[in-house]
Amino acid sequence: QVQLVESGGGLVQAGGSLRLSCAASGRTFSIYSMGWFRQAPGKEREFVAAISWIGGSTDYADSVKGRFTISRDNAKNTVYLQMNSLKPEDTAVYYCAADRSVGGPSRFRVDYWGQGTQVTVSS
Repeated sequence: QVQLVESGGGLVQAGGSLRLSCAASGRTFSIYSMGWFRQAPGKEREFVAAISWIGGSTDYADSVKGRFTISRDNAKNTVYLQMNSLKPEDTAVYYCAADRSVGGPSRFRVDYWGQGTQVTVSS
């Protein structure tokens, strides 16, 4: 099993920045990629970004390209999501996820979920 714990959410004004962190523990050797999803009220959960544990290849949703950056620290088993130029439509619960498959970030498959962290962007 893999446990994922997110942190770093909060309230920010439009145009501001936040950095989310996700620490993985347990059988982390089984993880090939990690990613972020989000779910706004009344909407389905959607993919935001993903990164491969080895090599660091990335993939992003079109809605966040150029504003969000995903990175990882292998030594700390932690993945980050730097969110800049935030918009009210970025308001959502952000979930960390881990993928044990070798498909890579562009074919991310969720095997484990974190519990989520709230991000609220005020206009």
